[in-house]
Amino acid sequence: MKILVFIWTLLFCTVQLFGQNYLRGYVASTTGQRIPSVKINAVEGKQVVKTNMFGNFGFSSPLSSDSLIFSCDGYDSSFVRVKADNYIKVLMKPLPSSVIFTKDNFSVLLNKASAESERNFRDETYLPTGESYFINTKRSPGIAFSANINRASYSNVRRLINEMDGLLPPGAIRIEEMLNYFSFNYTEPPKDSMFHCSTTLTQCPWNKKNELLFINISAKKIDMANRPPNNLILLIDASGSMDMPAKLPLLKSGFIKMVNNLRPVDTVSLITFGDKVSLVLEAVPGNEKEKIIKAISKLEADGPTPAEGAIRLAYKIANKRYISQGNNRIILAADGDFNVGMSTEKELITLIEQEKRNGIYLTCLGVGSGNYKDSRLAVLAQKGNGNFSYIDNEQEAERILVTDLSKSLFTVADNVYLSLLFNAERVKSYRLLGYENEKVALNDSLVQLKGGEIGSGHNLMAMVEIEPSTTPSPNPLAKLEIYYRYPLQKEQYHNSFAIPANEIMLKTAVPGLRKAIAVVMFAMKLKDNENSKKISWRMLQNTAKESMDKDNYLDKEFIQLVYKAKRMYTHRRKYGG
Repeated sequence: MKILVFIWTLLFCTVQLFGQNYLRGYVASTTGQRIPSVKINAVEGKQVVKTNMFGNFGFSSPLSSDSLIFSCDGYDSSFVRVKADNYIKVLMKPLPSSVIFTKDNFSVLLNKASAESERNFRDETYLPTGESYFINTKRSPGIAFSANINRASYSNVRRLINEMDGLLPPGAIRIEEMLNYFSFNYTEPPKDSMFHCSTTLTQCPWNKKNELLFINISAKKIDMANRPPNNLILLIDASGSMDMPAKLPLLKSGFIKMVNNLRPVDTVSLITFGDKVSLVLEAVPGNEKEKIIKAISKLEADGPTPAEGAIRLAYKIANKRYISQGNNRIILAADGDFNVGMSTEKELITLIEQEKRNGIYLTCLGVGSGNYKDSRLAVLAQKGNGNFSYIDNEQEAERILVTDLSKSLFTVADNVYLSLLFNAERVKSYRLLGYENEKVALNDSLVQLKGGEIGSGHNLMAMVEIEPSTTPSPNPLAKLEIYYRYPLQKEQYHNSFAIPANEIMLKTAVPGLRKAIAVVMFAMKLKDNENSKKISWRMLQNTAKESMDKDNYLDKEFIQLVYKAKRMYTHRRKYGG
């Protein structure tokens, strides 16, 4: 025993003499599991160490404080400022969709994550999505989640229901994207404000003891008469896999409709990748419509898919033709069935993130079936700070590239995320419906949340299920903060909104909110998990019929999808089987 005491004393003195300070702590997943072999890079002390098998770390340093970067395959990297007199706990978030592509072994991780999808769902791949669970307010008072204008999930689910006969791949069903495919009660923000926020608290139809909180955010609209000029780079997959009616021909039709709405101040460049990477057009003015349309019409599908070289060329042209104070955007249209070289993928992602900071956005449009790679396009759009949509028919192509183009083309706010802080006296527990891969706990400051972009006149809806406390409280239900930056600016702004605790009867809620409930119930039912058991098909059908406008073709179509899905899920056959 005396020998052990002597050894520990000697080690302690050695640390005091040579290291002067000791930085220590442990690393765990946000699920609570300790993480071994996490690489720790001490930036200022220029040291690299790893956690032990129990997730613990400790090392001497000549500095009293240092900036540590924690990285590990399968987890989001964390950046923490550490003082020598603190024992720290570092939480790392497991594989959200926004970071999977940054790993050196992206292909391995993605294939592993989607292996089940590839076996059961033909050759289509989707990122895994988590489940929303109730969070105790006293233990974690709030959450933050990224705002985005992605709508790919709904139109892809529509395609799957119309094509298949069986259960849908869970990763294809993203509740927030299905919900925000529809527009709900847009309200123009005050003159000097970026956002308008309205909230409603009402009964939860699938659990009468609980409440539903609706948060409806409306972004300001730009003056369309004075909208900025566009520097558009159309990056179109023309490889052999695109030789199907619902792929390249559908894209050509949609882009031609878009071109017809361009102005002389806009420019269009066209790059294709298939048999080779080709710069078909460079910065052609929008009034030369015939030239642009002729080039698009001539596109034919052939050859492999050299996506990496095409993406690099697209950014080169975007920089070369950059319009100051303009809208500089690459629109990548593909089925996602392309490979990025293992040795260059990290450099490619670094390029995309750097160009995002320079004001070049990347929008992704997905098409096709069978070999559709939703997972790849979703990650690329996230990294490029753009938006992600799926085109399944002519009407959707026109909706995305003509009708709603201003919402996805003209960015009014960058790095947008919302934080909700609940009143623990009023709210016992809560769960955010959707946004599974885009949210973090507010008390976990070690996890960096990446915000999304918001377009002109965009309307965003979020829904939270609340287990109310039995103790009455005169204070507001919650506080909402919206954080954002203006495009190409570093300064962060935020708007604060107090959310009242006044509950209204569900039957008196405006039709748009009952419609939102129907869409979320539909998404929950399609996920076919434990939460979906609380919702019957009859309840869903009745809610859809009562809330949807039968004179609106999208609403009418939604009701038809519900009935089709009921027949599919009653048979319980596996998708693609």
